[in-house]
Amino acid sequence: MGQKSKIFLLEDDTNLSETITDFLEDEGFEVETAYDGEEAEERLYEKRYDLLLLDVNVPGTSGFELLKEARERGIDTPAIFITSLNAIENLEEGYESGADDYIRKPFALKELLLRVTTLLKRNFSHKESPRIEIAPNIEYDSIGNTLYIDNEPTALQPKELTLLKLFLSHPNEVLPHETIYEYLWSYEETPSESALRTYIKKLRKAIGKDKIVSIKRYGYKYLP
Repeated sequence: MGQKSKIFLLEDDTNLSETITDFLEDEGFEVETAYDGEEAEERLYEKRYDLLLLDVNVPGTSGFELLKEARERGIDTPAIFITSLNAIENLEEGYESGADDYIRKPFALKELLLRVTTLLKRNFSHKESPRIEIAPNIEYDSIGNTLYIDNEPTALQPKELTLLKLFLSHPNEVLPHETIYEYLWSYEETPSESALRTYIKKLRKAIGKDKIVSIKRYGYKYLP
């Protein structure tokens, strides 16, 4: 069958953690667990996983913060939040911190399995081919967080690459300015509209003007 997909699970409820782990291992996955944000943080920087399952309300660093920091460090692993939070703001915060999907407690294990397998099938995280083709001669390496033009790495700034990664994971989706600001700038930093325009200009120069469309007074859209 080939190599097992490796899943990292952050869940502070030991019973639920064991239930999910047993179920996913029976389905052929390899599962590693952590029970608090600090332990999870260490593990994410030590190892590579194929999928992250992150509870939001855990001791220490929250699931939202953990993923946001991981994304800022270039960790592109697909992530699903597990949460009992229902407010729409929480849903938005989850996606803005870099989540790919969301599942609310209580949930059926079969539903979790469906979400896990769907995400693992997505091209964005394929182990065999970490490069995403933007144009015939332009590729983005999702693991190395590098843009290649004619197989040569380009000299883009970290925030420009982070912005490109955001666009590639949301093709044909209009991203509001606020979402982009929250993804690019940490809490200590002040978002800058002029800096964002500069990053967009640099990306357009690198991948093609027609790839990033401006939606007046609202945001931007990436066209694959």
